[in-house]
Amino acid sequence: MTVTRRITVALGDRSYDVVVGRGARRELAALLPPTARRAAVITQSTIPFTVETGLPTVRIDIGAGEWAKSLTTVEHIAGGLARMGLTRRDVVVAVGGGMVTDVAGFAAATWHRGTPVVHVPTTLLGMVDAAIGGKTGVNLAEGKNLVGAFWQPSGVVCDLDALDMLPDREWRSGNGEMAKYHFLTGDDLAAMDLTARVARCVELKAEVVAADEREDGRRVILNYGHTLGHALEIATEYELTHGEAVGIGLVYAAELARRLGRIGDARVDAHRLVVRGMYGLPTTVPVGIAPGRLVELMRRDKKAIAGLTFVLDGPHGVEAVAGIDEHTVVEALALMS
Repeated sequence: MTVTRRITVALGDRSYDVVVGRGARRELAALLPPTARRAAVITQSTIPFTVETGLPTVRIDIGAGEWAKSLTTVEHIAGGLARMGLTRRDVVVAVGGGMVTDVAGFAAATWHRGTPVVHVPTTLLGMVDAAIGGKTGVNLAEGKNLVGAFWQPSGVVCDLDALDMLPDREWRSGNGEMAKYHFLTGDDLAAMDLTARVARCVELKAEVVAADEREDGRRVILNYGHTLGHALEIATEYELTHGEAVGIGLVYAAELARRLGRIGDARVDAHRLVVRGMYGLPTTVPVGIAPGRLVELMRRDKKAIAGLTFVLDGPHGVEAVAGIDEHTVVEALALMS
């Protein structure tokens, strides 16, 4: 008998369940809003994972890659929703990786000023991070996720069967986010089986989101490793996957924290051990990227409301640190070659 686990994201009357385990897609219909009479499934032609909604369903395919995470794609989805006559009482179902759930979630947030959405992430990255918490959005040429909305899903289905079809590099990308959770939970995630590991990451994210839905405080810790990570994605024109970039960002954050006297050598070594030793991710900035370009991109980060801002480890755990001197930031970058 297949056993799934349910984790609740507690947000009052907007609370929802995240179902984790093999065969979890069989529970999709139970997560759909009772008002729904039709469903729009947003996915990609390259995704072999399918779902049954139990409702009349129209499929809308979108492009692949970060370049398709755009307002143009949102317009394409909206046109499909208009042609099928989807109403705000119906439901959007996003089936795919983090890019799909981000874009489909934003389309749902804006269609008729808010239409229910259920996420079915098919990548490790989507399961442990992107599909949970209500952050939706698209990229601009000037930066990642600059246009978006908070729009909580009605439910999330993390069917681990989908991971059986995942390419090795997508596993690596998810491992970048998994590595982040090592430092946020303090747990030995490597000692857990896959269901327990994914569920533990979901539990932490659910707890943080329930306490700080709009990222006014503690939720910022979920961006650990992401300030440099997002800058590297843009600077490499997305040749680095999100998880690979976050892995480098985690090690950089540790080096910067040491430079600021927040942590010692052993803690930096622990970051390298997890990122490179445990998950086999890169820990150096690719050759040829000018530090000035990375600093420019990091200044555009959404957290940077009081100068250069990073999420850093320290004596009180991981927290946001604002107003860091540019010279110190560049010095720490020099340690990443």
